[in-house]
Amino acid sequence: MADRDRPTISDEQWNDAKLIWDFHLMGHAPRPCSAAIGFGSHDLGVATRAAELYRAGLFPVVVFSGGNSPTTVARFPRGEAVHYREHARGLGVPDEAILVEPRAGNTGQNVTLSREVLHEAGIAVASLLLICKPYMERRVYATCRRLWPEVEVVCASEPLAFDDYVKSIGDERLVIDMVVGDLQRVIRYPDLGFAIGQDVPDDVHAAYERLLRAGFDSRLLTS
Repeated sequence: MADRDRPTISDEQWNDAKLIWDFHLMGHAPRPCSAAIGFGSHDLGVATRAAELYRAGLFPVVVFSGGNSPTTVARFPRGEAVHYREHARGLGVPDEAILVEPRAGNTGQNVTLSREVLHEAGIAVASLLLICKPYMERRVYATCRRLWPEVEVVCASEPLAFDDYVKSIGDERLVIDMVVGDLQRVIRYPDLGFAIGQDVPDDVHAAYERLLRAGFDSRLLTS
């Protein structure tokens, strides 16, 4: 089992998860955009990456979007967006470059409510840099293309390999569950009108089915 201590996760399962992880990454090269959205979650690395890209001069303003969910309320009691703002300020992003959207409870609301915030601030948006967890890139892209189709979209996340991200979270099984859950949403959300459709390669779909059969299902939609 190589140099990892994974007593409950087989090599096949690990490789299946890495295959899905790689599919989730859009592979976009960051470039200058009219504005950025930092998608709230349990992962403070989103705010870290936003600060890095701001300091690189890729956008003049970022909207940190997110209220709370059952998985983030203990970690971010003042709300995801507020904690992201505080973290980014500590990394050198000035107050005037940060807008806060504190109500969103899902990815669609992250997009639509951030759009309202940018409009109210008088910011014309032709392109957006969408900053999120690595395995969320494809879903964020598909959601924004469905809900705000007239803007150009570029995705960005912390440049972490799967193994390194797992180490940063500290729970291998949970990360695999989240990677599987996001792929379920990529597959199902177009039929629900939440996102544009995207082709899922056969090998990725087969890996997804194997992981489902193995019980990596704690982050699945239940309806």
